[in-house]
Amino acid sequence: MERKGDEIHIETDEARGGSTPHVTRWMLGISLALAIVVMSLVWIIPALS
Repeated sequence: MERKGDEIHIETDEARGGSTPHVTRWMLGISLALAIVVMSLVWIIPALS
């Protein structure tokens, strides 16, 4: 932590207070892909019959 005049500068890890394993990115990507596949199947299967 540094102090420059009235400003306090804190390192990212100190300010965050936890780890960021990037699990959220994977979950969002996988759920988006699943949503696209399921919605496509819901639309394609009735169209074929």
